[in-house]
Amino acid sequence: MTVSAGLGIANFPFPDAKSFWRWVDVCDAGGVDSLWQSDRIISRDPQLECISAMAALAGATKRVKFGMNVASLGLRDPVITAKACATIDVLSEGRLLPAFGVGSALSRDFTATGIPTKGRGQRSAEGLEIMSRLWSEDSVTFNGEYYQLEDACISPKPVQDPLPLWVGGSAKQAIERTARWGTGWQAGIESPEQVAPVITGIKARTSELGRSIDEDHYGAGFGFRFGSPDEPVCQRYLELLTKRLGREPKGFLAVGDTNDMMALLQEFRAAGVHKFILRPVAVDADDIIEQTRLFVDKLLPEVAALNG
Repeated sequence: MTVSAGLGIANFPFPDAKSFWRWVDVCDAGGVDSLWQSDRIISRDPQLECISAMAALAGATKRVKFGMNVASLGLRDPVITAKACATIDVLSEGRLLPAFGVGSALSRDFTATGIPTKGRGQRSAEGLEIMSRLWSEDSVTFNGEYYQLEDACISPKPVQDPLPLWVGGSAKQAIERTARWGTGWQAGIESPEQVAPVITGIKARTSELGRSIDEDHYGAGFGFRFGSPDEPVCQRYLELLTKRLGREPKGFLAVGDTNDMMALLQEFRAAGVHKFILRPVAVDADDIIEQTRLFVDKLLPEVAALNG
């Protein structure tokens, strides 16, 4: 059972590809566990398509793992997605961490692609089963409400056996999907107090189903900044969180020094979290790289010490 820390981004906060790859190189060389890209298609803010980003990372890195946090399976065909993930895992020599959720009913991605939000939960449940089976079986027949397969097979299979299947979401249905098909669970923007009952629920349901998920495959994240809470960038981040959450964003951001970040990390650990996706709060690309260097030099050794 280990504790690990990776980095996640939502929008594309870099002026060009060269700056992005400079950041990725710092992560890959610095021992960052994993990189995570959020999923959004329709947005005025620059956003990378997450599965395409995974393919690019597969060819541009040597060590770091990478995943989607989380890709909307309610939007994606599971057979094509399973094939894409298998391909990326093969070409990265086993470093992909696929992660899926149903997608928000408020997302404009559904409207723009002409895909109904109704039924997205069942589509996702069927999709998780289909992908899991295509990654491990040579003949898949499936007769669901939304998807039908007859003697389907993809090849090559993923290098990882089994290929991890992280599931996102905190609703009762998400707990059921995770317990049935997931090998890990990833929280959204949630505090330690919100995460704890979800992890407890997943563990109870997996036990009922005769399954188990490794203790270190429960994940969550928070924003961080080496600096002062009074900095304008921190104030803006807190204002955005407050607007999104509709309440004071306590337990979502650690600002200060290593001790401040480890204190919040330990709160999540007490809730059952072992895999962390931290989000650098930064002004621009150079600042993100500087925050990442501080993360590598100061925070990662403290995280590694937890495994000693």
